[in-house]
Amino acid sequence: MTSDATERRVVRVDVVLPVYNEEEALADSVTTLHEFLAEHCPYDWRIVIADNASTDSTWATAQALAERFPRVTPFHLDQKGRGRALRQAWTASDADVVSYMDVDLSTGLEAFMPMIDAIAKEDYEIAVGSRLMPESNVTRGPKREFISRCYNLLIKLMFWHHFSDAQCGFKAVSRRVVQELIPLVQDQAWFFDSELLLLAERKGYPIKDIPVTWVDDPGSTVNVIDTAWKDFKGLVRMRFSRV
Repeated sequence: MTSDATERRVVRVDVVLPVYNEEEALADSVTTLHEFLAEHCPYDWRIVIADNASTDSTWATAQALAERFPRVTPFHLDQKGRGRALRQAWTASDADVVSYMDVDLSTGLEAFMPMIDAIAKEDYEIAVGSRLMPESNVTRGPKREFISRCYNLLIKLMFWHHFSDAQCGFKAVSRRVVQELIPLVQDQAWFFDSELLLLAERKGYPIKDIPVTWVDDPGSTVNVIDTAWKDFKGLVRMRFSRV
């Protein structure tokens, strides 16, 4: 790892919240995140609300939050897809480190600065929250726990990778990754994360796992079975890809 004298110069950090029909959670989550960053983040930071085709009042709420908080920037996409929203937000940004987290803040914010500092002060290009590390503290239902562990075991068997949790919605990457790897990622939805990490390992980018506290959101509208099937098809595509 690099010493403090040779650490990467970080001027700004973007925190992206990809949202779809999150009118109930958005305002409280942005307020909580804003307060946390103001107190704990030493870098110049910005919260980016990436609304991907919401049909409720999410976009109006995002605009109101931008008027309330100068460090909040919203944008709206006409098509759904978390990967699509992240691609747009990260490639449009000129921040030195870009990150994202789920809007429900299911991942404890105490892991945020270790994740950013892994890129800013160490030799990592990517840092990811992991719910599967021994130090992590996770609360979730048995079905989601089973599916998640099976998925991550399947990735291990197919690719023998080194990161432990592909799907945790808590990640940060360097400007270099945005410029060199994001254009290679094909998926526009939930497999975006896994594809990015697999590409990074294939091309030798260092990745750091960060233990997290994670609490399942019982109000999540994600179809776990459908998402798992699409992720499986993405893994098969990646297995035979030459990129």
